[in-house]
Amino acid sequence: MKSPLLTLPGAVPAEGVDEGVAAHYGDLFREQRALADGTGFVDLSHRGVVAVTGEDRLAWLHLLLTQHVSDLPAGRATEALILSANGHIEHALYLVDDGGTVWAHVEPGTQEALIAYLESMKFFYKVEVADRTADTAVVHLPAGSIAEVPEGVVVRETPHGRDLFLPRADLEAYAAQAGPPAGILAHEALRVEQHRPRLGFETDHRTIPHELGWIGSAVHLQKGCYRGQETVARVQNLGKPPRRLVFLHLDGSEVHLPVAGTELRLADDGPDGRKIGFITTSARHHELGPVALALVKRNVAVDAPLVAGDTAAAQEVVVAP
Repeated sequence: MKSPLLTLPGAVPAEGVDEGVAAHYGDLFREQRALADGTGFVDLSHRGVVAVTGEDRLAWLHLLLTQHVSDLPAGRATEALILSANGHIEHALYLVDDGGTVWAHVEPGTQEALIAYLESMKFFYKVEVADRTADTAVVHLPAGSIAEVPEGVVVRETPHGRDLFLPRADLEAYAAQAGPPAGILAHEALRVEQHRPRLGFETDHRTIPHELGWIGSAVHLQKGCYRGQETVARVQNLGKPPRRLVFLHLDGSEVHLPVAGTELRLADDGPDGRKIGFITTSARHHELGPVALALVKRNVAVDAPLVAGDTAAAQEVVVAP
């Protein structure tokens, strides 16, 4: 959905998955610094919004999600995954229950497939699933923000900030009083700094939760009875994932930022060395310079210098080998 905030001064539209909101409003680093300081907001109104109502909503979702939500207190934020039968990640949900409805925001364009799956699993449970994307916009307030939240708006509060489920009709009015806007590129740069994976960016068709550090935050190990749980338990108890997420400091002297999909090799092997991973998200950070998240083979030494295309890269461990 195209955001009305694209008419704000300086707004440059984002492309790809994040099409529909602003990439930036004219000054990427200023916008990053504002978010890091706890001011401003990010328009995430392109994200899908799904609502689940009914007296069985938490017990029912508990059977389908990787997270323990049967006793989720009202107002407590959590995140969860839906896996394939083989344990591969299919959906990521960012949840909060307001006492009568479970609200979730999901990656843009994924809500239809998610709802189709949820509808197929309703059986005799007293639940209703609705696509609320058309009337509800997600707005992100950074950690430390003192911006007021309109009465009645559902809030999902996390260590990284607050996600507001705002009536879409109120988006422009709220933006006018919420402080300076920051684009999705600023939001993404801070996400990379915080080592937080994103569905469709850090995931592909064979990604399992262990590779991205989603165990604990999105996958509860003391619950079963969800699709793909056998893979989660087997890897946790008997083995290691084939790949691991890393944070990369990229050579700041390079003019071009290596894009997602850029192959990684060991620096000692030269440009003709074997591929040992690939960049998943890259960003220009206001303090750290060029940085990235990447997936590498588990057995790559944690101190091994890497190259992303022609760009030197130094690792920081996110998921231990």
